[in-house]
Amino acid sequence: MFLSRRLLPLGLVFLTVGIATAVVGPFLGLFLSTAVGASPIQVTFFLVAASLSGVAMSWAIGRVSDRKPMRRTILIVAALAGCAGSGLTAVVRDFWILLALTATATAIAGSLFPQSFAYARQVLQQGDPNRAAMGISALRTVFSIAWVGGPSLAAFLLEAGDFQYVYGAAAVLYLVAALLVARWLPEVEAPAAAREGETTPPPRAPWQIYPILAGFVLIQTSMVLGVQAMPLFISTELGGSVGDAGMILGVCAALEIPLMLGFGKLSTRMPLRRIILFGAVCGVAYQAVAASATSVGMLVAAQVLNAILIAAASGLGISYFQDLMPHFPGRASTMFANTFPLGQILSAPLFGLAQEFGFRLAYGLNLGLTALGLLLLLAVRPRTAEEEPALRHVADVARRTEG
Repeated sequence: MFLSRRLLPLGLVFLTVGIATAVVGPFLGLFLSTAVGASPIQVTFFLVAASLSGVAMSWAIGRVSDRKPMRRTILIVAALAGCAGSGLTAVVRDFWILLALTATATAIAGSLFPQSFAYARQVLQQGDPNRAAMGISALRTVFSIAWVGGPSLAAFLLEAGDFQYVYGAAAVLYLVAALLVARWLPEVEAPAAAREGETTPPPRAPWQIYPILAGFVLIQTSMVLGVQAMPLFISTELGGSVGDAGMILGVCAALEIPLMLGFGKLSTRMPLRRIILFGAVCGVAYQAVAASATSVGMLVAAQVLNAILIAAASGLGISYFQDLMPHFPGRASTMFANTFPLGQILSAPLFGLAQEFGFRLAYGLNLGLTALGLLLLLAVRPRTAEEEPALRHVADVARRTEG
């Protein structure tokens, strides 16, 4: 009952925020090109600036979020910032004003994703800690479901009106999220504060998290580049159509959702690292198949491997980072969340290379990126929160024996 009173409204927050981002994200380039009249250089600059400002703002908020009991307040402020940013974007058409809004209000709203997962982590830890990863994976699935319907809703709104309808709907959804948090989610304690009888937690992340972070960035880069190149690869190399690309991406999305739930259930009996490594191995296999594909049918069949990678990395990656930094769920969630915009930035020049030398090259590059990411994940075996109690018990026994 305790968990349901918090997780149900939190799930609704994930749904509303997911739809809000899904209705504007896929059409941002179209909005800038048509409604704002931005040049290709301006569009590129805007997209890079949006990603960088989002990373910087989320990182800054993540660092302070674990020090004081302020998670609920951050969620409300971020949702209201999203409401303000989307509402103003619905009516503003000046490029530089929109850029300023993106670097401030929209960047603050971007912290909703990691901070919601940090809040969920703290709530789940108060219930059954062994099922925390399962709960996080289920909430991540809600976000994925929102992205299944969000772009279609945006297309309907564009046909019914224009971008005022799209950004107006996003503003309303952000406002609903703020109201849900204010009404049903109480504040949680500061996880970084030392409890009575405990030593102060280490102020820095363990060094092992950085090669793991790099590995996830490389894998995210391959995911982004693969989606960007898919329609052009199919039409120019395999003789297919844009409709075939949409069908393939839809098959992958349909497979991801049950796989995320299944991996979440499996995480109660198997270490997260093992599942994530399995997903990365499947990712290497998928990129190898895609790079050598001679027909659309081969890509369709290979989506099973692609979906396993996405479900393992996206569904359990947040919990894995949180286990590595148990006293700092805000910072850990933000580190993982920032791997996606960093992947977007890194994929841009690689997409340019594929445009120049053929879109099959994109999947050859993805094969190298995913393989290197797998090697980085294999290179270190960090100590997670799951292992800490056993290690402390061994240390206590050793001390008593020496005494």
